[in-house]
Amino acid sequence: MNNIETRQKHRFWVLVIIVSISGFSQGMLLPLISAIFEQDGISGTLNGLNATGLYIGTLLISPFMEAPLRKFGYKPVIIAGGLIVMISLLAFPLWKSVLFWFVLRLFIGIGDHALHFATQTWVTSTVSPDRLGKSISIYGLSVGVGFAIGPMFVPLVSINEGLPFIVSAFLTLCAWGLVFTLKNDLPEVMAGTASAGHFGKRAIATIVVAWVALLGPFAYGFLESSLNAMFPVFALRNGIPLTMVSLIIPAFAFGGILSQIPLGILSDKIGRRPVLLLGLGGGMLAFTGAALLSSYAFAIMAMFFIGGIFSGSLFSLGVAYMSDLTPKHLLPTGNLLCGIFFSFGSLTGPILGGYVLEAHQQSYLFLFGLLLGILFLLTMTGKKSMKHRVSN
Repeated sequence: MNNIETRQKHRFWVLVIIVSISGFSQGMLLPLISAIFEQDGISGTLNGLNATGLYIGTLLISPFMEAPLRKFGYKPVIIAGGLIVMISLLAFPLWKSVLFWFVLRLFIGIGDHALHFATQTWVTSTVSPDRLGKSISIYGLSVGVGFAIGPMFVPLVSINEGLPFIVSAFLTLCAWGLVFTLKNDLPEVMAGTASAGHFGKRAIATIVVAWVALLGPFAYGFLESSLNAMFPVFALRNGIPLTMVSLIIPAFAFGGILSQIPLGILSDKIGRRPVLLLGLGGGMLAFTGAALLSSYAFAIMAMFFIGGIFSGSLFSLGVAYMSDLTPKHLLPTGNLLCGIFFSFGSLTGPILGGYVLEAHQQSYLFLFGLLLGILFLLTMTGKKSMKHRVSN
């Protein structure tokens, strides 16, 4: 029994390390490429559109991810995803082109999604429900730590434009090697249920059960991508130096880091839905405050930090809530949909953020408060559980 527990703990922490490095790569790439393009005179709209390559890759591969996971298991999918990310990162310094970098971001989206989908499903399928909130919060915390540290490496571009990409590829290689220490496993399949049908049928069944839980990943994806990809443009146009931007953006992630585990434990005790409402409502107020104080860089940093405390856990809380609402044989589909909704949010964030920057620059930060307010109302109206519909 002790050997089994030791193996489970080893597996959990290896998965946590893998997603933390993946978070680092994404957290560095978004502001890094946005800053490079802004300095090269690329328009805000085109800059935002280029940032969507990461999430378009996720959406393109999503319908095809579940079959290899069920057939080959978690480990091969993680290995393949890590290899794609490493090769793509090393290719960035080879040729600076808006189109070429868009394609590379597309491949990084595919590789990162394979990593996150497999690791996340492995965790939610093997952790007991009474510890799920805490475990998923640690998982989410590791991603948040990676995102927080990532933008701090952006100034390396002043030494050599290719250096940040090489550093990120090296760290990915180190984490990737740990996967080979794990024993492969397969997700649960229940014959004669929705899990045995086509992806479309499983997706519809899961959405019926857990659509409310999917709002959290959507909101977090929107915030994360737009803040990392488009806030540097907003800041530079408002006279905020790049060194200050590299501190303001991580403030949101650091807020999430501080509250991630406490909110996860709280959700184990009082339920996911009340904590999700707290996160959406608090985030709405914080980003509205940032918009009202947008002339002061330190005030924006403080509001981003408070916003992170409330809404930095929306993804992990949404995943845990989805796991509560979804039958176990549909967990791979549920985790896949969390990734898809996260990607929808991540796609919408830079595009809408870039449009607002061009149309009415000073309304940019109000956009986040409005979004979180709408999702707060939707979560309020959603039913607490519809698990019996799929079970029946």
